[in-house]
Order: sequence, then structure tokens, then C-alpha cells
Amino acid sequence: MSEDPETPESKNSVRKVVLASFVGTTIEWFDFFIYGTAAALVFGELFFPNENEFVGRMAAYGTFAIGFFARPLGGIVFGHYGDRIGRKAMLVTTLMMMGVATFLIGVLPTYSSIGIAAPILLILLRLVQGFGVGGEWGGAVLMAVEHGHEGKRGFYGSCVQMGVPVGLLLAASVFAVVTRMPEEAFLSWGWRIPFLLGIVLLAIGMFIRLQIMESPLFQEAQEKKGVAKLPIVEVFKKHPKNVLLAMGARFAENACFYIFSVFVLSYAVDHLGLERPTILTGVWIAAAIQIFAIPAFGILSDKIGRRPVYLAGAIFIAVFAFPFFWLIETKVTILIWLAIILGLVGHAAMYGPQAAFFSELFGTRVRYSGASIGYQLASPFAGGLAPLIATALLEWSGNGSWAVSTYLVVTAVITLVAIYFAAETYRSNLGEDEES
Repeated sequence: MSEDPETPESKNSVRKVVLASFVGTTIEWFDFFIYGTAAALVFGELFFPNENEFVGRMAAYGTFAIGFFARPLGGIVFGHYGDRIGRKAMLVTTLMMMGVATFLIGVLPTYSSIGIAAPILLILLRLVQGFGVGGEWGGAVLMAVEHGHEGKRGFYGSCVQMGVPVGLLLAASVFAVVTRMPEEAFLSWGWRIPFLLGIVLLAIGMFIRLQIMESPLFQEAQEKKGVAKLPIVEVFKKHPKNVLLAMGARFAENACFYIFSVFVLSYAVDHLGLERPTILTGVWIAAAIQIFAIPAFGILSDKIGRRPVYLAGAIFIAVFAFPFFWLIETKVTILIWLAIILGLVGHAAMYGPQAAFFSELFGTRVRYSGASIGYQLASPFAGGLAPLIATALLEWSGNGSWAVSTYLVVTAVITLVAIYFAAETYRSNLGEDEES
């Protein structure tokens, strides 16, 4: 049973859990985003040298996508143990994996030093990153949502989701600084700085996460009903429809985010000839605004429901898919920033209520597995492949952004269908294991 929101001790406990989940999630997504930024800016040249710039860029984005394909496995493994052992232990483990892998990327020799071993090691470390973040999200949001009062679950879950724009903000900020270095210094050692900073953030995150208590709902379910022997089997037995709907809900949200924050970097710099700092600054401003937009939409979903807020976000992405690139192609700085800001605000309308929405789709015994699987199974196809697909479509269409815009519209339609068929959950009781 969730804690009484009127009790000062209860409020303090919830704040601690939300803070710990938020800080840890921020660190993990900082680790994940600096890889995406580096893939867009330098990895093609340093780890996949090729006379054909398009081939090198595709190879770099390929390693970016590989991390996403490891995420479902991480969601399954950590979801299994999170439902059997507890949420807290998995959060500590995933944070450690991400931090160490990120630091090791920062000290990795490039292709010019060790040849083919360089991209192989980069891919392996990217797999570790993906595996770790695959188990991170489910545990972080469940700790916040399961500790919180049912009338504020959207808000508490959205506070954890804020870790994404904060992580992106930190990543963009660090890269905005290092990219101002002379080109030779940046390519030689400057790009490593963001990865090496990961070890400092890891120490901070571990200290905070070790202070929190286990989820009360998990403890209650463990005492009264016992843990599920095979959570993944129980998820697909009791909640198959909700797994599919969660996957569909991810498509527009995940794809648009990586188009607006990662693909836009290489598109603007390599195809439009714009300066890197211009685009990175736009991402920085948009991420800062998202920090406020995400909890605002989470609060709104507590008042009017998850579905209407999520649907509005998906509709906006479908409508804005073409204007986004039209604004970027003006090469006018303020309009470029406006495009990225509007795109990420549209994303926030889906991402704000998502944590509570996905958590509410599953019973306590299998909630870690269910939320993680629904969230992560779609990630490789919705987000991981997005920059790769966009780059391929751009090449196929002769640098026509209309092809990428059409792709975004398709993802939005998938999400609209999924949300249309999903049940409203914002008034559900998380303590009940329904046979949905």
C-alpha cells in the first residue's frame, strides 16, 4: 500500500526516493547521450575511418543502435530479478554498469592506434551501456511510482523522467564546451572528457541510491503473495495486450526524441553546413525547457488522465514532422532553436505521463518485468534505429528531409493506434494485481 501523503515522514521518504531515482537516471542518461553525441560528431572519423563519409556515419550510428538492441535483454534480466529480489538492488547494479562502461570508452584507443580492435571494444562497451540502461528505467520509475500517493503518480513518475533532459542537458553542455576546442585537440583528446566525467557522477549517484528504502508495494506483495517464479512468463500470460500497447506507445515518443536531439546534429552540420555549437545550443535550450515541461504534463495526466495527454503529444509530432525540418533548413539560428524546442516539448507530452502509465498497466508481482519489457522491446526499433533510418532515408531521397518527416508521421500513427486501444489507468489501484 502506498504511503500516506499527509504524513511528514511519508512525504520525506517519497522525496528521497524520487530524488535518488532522478539523480541516478540523470547520470545513466548522461552516459547514454554523450555516446549518441559522440557518434554524431566524431566516432565515424575516429573508430570507423572510411573514404566515404556516409559509410563512416552509418557505422557510427550502427554502434549507437546496438546499445538499444541490448536494452530489451537488460529489461528482461533486471526485470526478472527486480520482481524477485527487489527494485533497489537492481538500481545500484545498473548504475554501476553504466558508469564503468562510460569511463572505459573515455580511455579507449582509436582505430589509428589499435586498428579493428578499437571499434570492436567500442561495440562491446556500448552493449554494456545498453544492457544497464535497459534495466535502469523500470526500477527507477517503479521506486518513485510505488512509493507515491495514487493521485500524484503521474507527477512522481515524471520527476524520474526529468533525468532524461537533465542528462541530455549535461551532455550537450559538456560537448558545447569541448567542441569549441581547436579541431585537432578535440579529435585527439577533447572528446574523451565527457566520458571520463562519468566516473565522478557515478560516485555521486551510488552514494545517493544506497540511502533509499525498498518499494513498499514490492515488500507487501512479497509478504502476502510471494514473488513470481518466472515474471516474464506471468507478464505474457496475464498482460500480453498491455505489453504490445506499451511498445506501440513508445514509437513516436522514442523516434522523435532521437531525431530531434541526435540526428539533427549530423543533418545540420554535414548536410546544411551549420556550426556544431549552434545546434548543440539549441538542444541545450530545448532540454532545459523539457525539465519543466515533463513534470507539467505528468501533473496534467494526474488531473485528466494519461491517454488524452499522450494522444495530444503524438498528434503534435505527426503535425510538426514536416515543419521541424523546414525550420532547420532556414539556417536561421532562432528558427533552428524554435524547431528543436517545439519538437522536444511535443515529446514531453508523451514522456511526462509515460512512467506512471506503463507502471499502471501491470500488477505488482510482475510490474518491473512488464514495464521494462514494454518500454525496452520497442526501443531498438523506435529509437535505436531512428538516426540510422533517417540517415539512410536522407541518402535515398537525395538529401530530401521529406523522407525523414514521413518516417516520423508513420511512428506517430503507430503510437496513436496503441494509445487509442489502451485503457485509462490514472485512477487504478497499484496494490491490486489485475488479470488484464
